[in-house]
Amino acid sequence: MAAFSATHCRSYSYSHSSSINGGQNQRFSFSSFSRLSVPAKAIRNSHQTVVLMQDGVVATKVTPVEKETPNEKLKDELLSVTSTNEWDEKAGFDSSENESTVSITVVGASGDLAKKKIFPALFALYYEDCLPKHFSIYGYARSKMTDAELRNMVSKTLTCRIDKRENCSEKMDQFLKRCFYHSGQYDSEENFAQLDKKLKKHEGGRVSNRLFYLSIPPNIFIEAVKCASSSASSGNGWTRVIVEKPFGRDSESSAVLTKSLKQYLTEDQIFRIDHYLGKELVENLSVLRFANLIFEPLWSRRYIRNVQIIFSEDFGTEGRGGYFDNYGIIRDIMQNHLLQILALFAMETPVSLDAEDIRNEKVKVLRSMRPLRLEDVVIGQYKSHSKGGVTYPSYTDDKTVPKDSLTPTFAAAALFIDNARWDGVPFLMKAGKALHNKGAEIRVQFRHVPGNLYNRNFGTDLDRATNELVIRVQPDEAIFLKINNKVPGLGMRLDRSNLNLHYAARYSKEIPDAYERLLLDAIEGERRLFIRSDELDAAWALFTPVLKELEEKKIIPESYPYGSRGPVGAHYLAARYNVRWGDLDIEQ
Repeated sequence: MAAFSATHCRSYSYSHSSSINGGQNQRFSFSSFSRLSVPAKAIRNSHQTVVLMQDGVVATKVTPVEKETPNEKLKDELLSVTSTNEWDEKAGFDSSENESTVSITVVGASGDLAKKKIFPALFALYYEDCLPKHFSIYGYARSKMTDAELRNMVSKTLTCRIDKRENCSEKMDQFLKRCFYHSGQYDSEENFAQLDKKLKKHEGGRVSNRLFYLSIPPNIFIEAVKCASSSASSGNGWTRVIVEKPFGRDSESSAVLTKSLKQYLTEDQIFRIDHYLGKELVENLSVLRFANLIFEPLWSRRYIRNVQIIFSEDFGTEGRGGYFDNYGIIRDIMQNHLLQILALFAMETPVSLDAEDIRNEKVKVLRSMRPLRLEDVVIGQYKSHSKGGVTYPSYTDDKTVPKDSLTPTFAAAALFIDNARWDGVPFLMKAGKALHNKGAEIRVQFRHVPGNLYNRNFGTDLDRATNELVIRVQPDEAIFLKINNKVPGLGMRLDRSNLNLHYAARYSKEIPDAYERLLLDAIEGERRLFIRSDELDAAWALFTPVLKELEEKKIIPESYPYGSRGPVGAHYLAARYNVRWGDLDIEQ
């Protein structure tokens, strides 16, 4: 694992709730320290035992020796609990000479992603004291803008945590003072060299660490990386680059992009971001499985009948069809977000929680998957529909979309993992726009109980008696397990009930946005939730053949009404593998 951040932000803890005898919550916490600056020389000279306290101070005890230091005053003072700053002053060390700073440059700062996600996430990290002591944020884009204009633009999108509103405006002002702007072309080494001079001015001679977030179209990635690498890299610290999807359109273009990036960066410097991996419930997948004995033994073909990974949006492209039409729902959602969730769900137990160990297991899953066949894919495109006196447009009504476009706005697929754990278990994915609701969830449907004594109570529809684990990623995060239960009364009537962990009811703390987690990980050098190049290759190898076949054969997408549950073909696909989509259950 990467070293802890130089903040109080992260803690590794166990929280246990108990209701026995009215017991209160117990919490055992190991928190990262704000700054550990204990001089090794001072420790050796004074023969001290150093104890690092949880609140970030240093307790010292002097071990008696034959020849004690003549400075008795220093000895007496060191016997007390001393802060790290006081330690440096008393021991005569300059604590600033080894300090570092982090400069975060948002390339494409005037775009929607930067305004709606990146700057608010950085502010949230600052609000929670998660950013280093010394940091600055630079916006870089072609638009002409002053520092004041950038701050005004950013301020309109900032919000504070719901439980800390009392110092919101003060925190905002402090954060905005750390934000600056530099206008330049993405392919100009001269402009990036000018940015470098401004960064050095704010770094003030400290060890400089630099993070570049490329919030720009993929066709200009390489030029921006080339210029940043040659003209604005750190001279004495680390330089890292966050790259937004799409990572190409197929195996070939993805390989070209990776090869081009590696001309200027090492693999360890490239952070390919998939914001779905930063979702709270996605990160909880491994905890749910590996930290709970009741789940791990059931996590295989022996007990699981099928797994469904479902993504739906209740709106269409709404003027953004120009971008979407070049990619479609399979490239935009399935090949990255949903496939990454599948890999995390299905992987074997990693050797450790180290980033490389986890990513190694994900790659094994992707390489074990059966090539996707055209007959296991259903595509659709939403059409105009009137409901409640409101007429909703079709996909091709979007002025940025060609009238004869065959780009799918909906896709469903059946995938299989050919290994000992998952052989024969269908993993069904579906993703779509302009559907009846908005959400993302993982559904695990278990096998029927063999020789079930209560079969007659369920009638002929045994699927009604199937246990199901549902992990609702968004919105309204929750984990619930569907079980069969007796209805109170004199008769023997059964119903299906939920054992429900509803996050909003259980936890008072606001769930961080995915970009907050991923930005903090990038600053700390934690790569666990970022995509490695061989992961990317394996993912594209799975989808590229079927994507090419769809385009070469000009397969016409099945139409479905705006606001519906999607095309009928998705139900036939599921039925072929004796599966019923769980999100269609009337109990939902």
